[in-house]
Amino acid sequence: MLPWGHLAFGYVCYSGLSRWVSRRRPDGSGLALVALGTQLPDLVDKPLAWTFGVLPSGRSLAHSAFTATFASTVVWDFCRRRGRSDLGVAFAVGYASHLVGDSYRALLSGRYAALSSLGWPLLPPPRFDHEGGIVDHFRSLSFTPAFALQLVLVALAAVVWIADGAPGWSAVGDRLARVVDRAREREGAIR
Repeated sequence: MLPWGHLAFGYVCYSGLSRWVSRRRPDGSGLALVALGTQLPDLVDKPLAWTFGVLPSGRSLAHSAFTATFASTVVWDFCRRRGRSDLGVAFAVGYASHLVGDSYRALLSGRYAALSSLGWPLLPPPRFDHEGGIVDHFRSLSFTPAFALQLVLVALAAVVWIADGAPGWSAVGDRLARVVDRAREREGAIR
């Protein structure tokens, strides 16, 4: 999956879980932790493998179920100590959804060897046709059924996010308003 597909899938999963378990809609902080969880595996593995050659694959260290469990436990414990264990759950759902999003096609097609990244370092990482740089990766994109599914997920996530009350949007709006106010103040000082 691509970054926007991971984010959309993770948000839809977290929103559904929040509504089902706590009967509440996600808030902006939950959205931020879901977003971090959905992007972290690629932010770690892709640069370390593709750019620096430190990892054997773009799906190894941070795509391992061991790392996901460790990172989710650490984040959950940190959040729990601050009275917001729900935010730790948000991160864990985001992280887990990333691993599912990267694994569903191999699982559904019976290519179980391609799931070996989940067991790294006990299992060797799977080999992929593309292990070049991030720019090359985006240049090689084509409109496939998997790409179309991600667009559908993004549209669904947008609908769910709006139904949830657009969590996080007021914080973005407040920040933008402060930037605009500062720009106006500077403009007034120049005149």
